[in-house]
Amino acid sequence: MKLYVGNLPWSTTDAELEELFAAIGPVDSARVITDRETGRSRGFGFVEMADGQRAMEELNGKDMGGRALRVNEANEQRPRGGGGGGGGRY
Repeated sequence: MKLYVGNLPWSTTDAELEELFAAIGPVDSARVITDRETGRSRGFGFVEMADGQRAMEELNGKDMGGRALRVNEANEQRPRGGGGGGGGRY
């Protein structure tokens, strides 16, 4: 199950995110999303693990660095429209 983890402290690393969820069960992957330009955390990430339901129940609202985590099932990302253009005449 793929989980969305929001409201992460800005300093959270991939390893810290994985460690938090590993207390619940084996983690397949854990990734904090960073800004392409600056490399800074965007304050959220994704975790993939088999026991996602239990992780949501135990970690949603849990305090991490003074922030209450938001943990829920990740929505599948819809394909983004590529290219620009717009097709209009000027």
